[in-house]
Amino acid sequence: MNVLVTAGPTREPIDPVRFISNRSSGRMGYAVAEAALRAGHQVRLISGPVALEPPAGATRRRVTTAAEMLAAVQRNLGWCDVLVMAAAVADWRPAHPARHKLKKRDGPPRITWEPTPDILKAIAPRKQCHQVFCGFAAETAALAREARRKLREKNLDALAANDVSKSDRGFESGRNALTVYLADGRSRRIRLADKSECGRRLVAILEKIAAKKS
Repeated sequence: MNVLVTAGPTREPIDPVRFISNRSSGRMGYAVAEAALRAGHQVRLISGPVALEPPAGATRRRVTTAAEMLAAVQRNLGWCDVLVMAAAVADWRPAHPARHKLKKRDGPPRITWEPTPDILKAIAPRKQCHQVFCGFAAETAALAREARRKLREKNLDALAANDVSKSDRGFESGRNALTVYLADGRSRRIRLADKSECGRRLVAILEKIAAKKS
């Protein structure tokens, strides 16, 4: 299969030296990409700014902003059989980034915010019947409710949700625990483990979904 994976954070500029982002290290998305390669699949990796080397054999495309990530996904969408949106895309961006560095002496800046593109929602109309789309949701409360809402609203086959309120997993950790919600109403638990193992088990779940569609 051809597997397209997004990973890492995005950054939205406030001025030439500042940006808004999040705590994503990219490790989960890179682990999914490596697991897909080990399973014998072709992998393209669209990565936000991270301090990680790509898995050997993956084709990596670097991006910074949510708009750049959307454009990269759109360019590669027709190629993939499976899309795994593991990136933690910033939800908001300054509507008018400053052209020059904001000075501390001028006091706190007044920033007008606007939503970034919702990548999965934007590409949903282009989804082909054979394609498997998997999203990710990092939540601190109401995990199941939010996961099922996103699964439904974004026309996904699966959504991997993780609780990022705990310090031993998720952001900035080498370990994770996932609950994978499926479009047929079922769910699969991936217990706390190294992200490499979580990636392996998630890829196995997505392979089964793809097999049913083929």
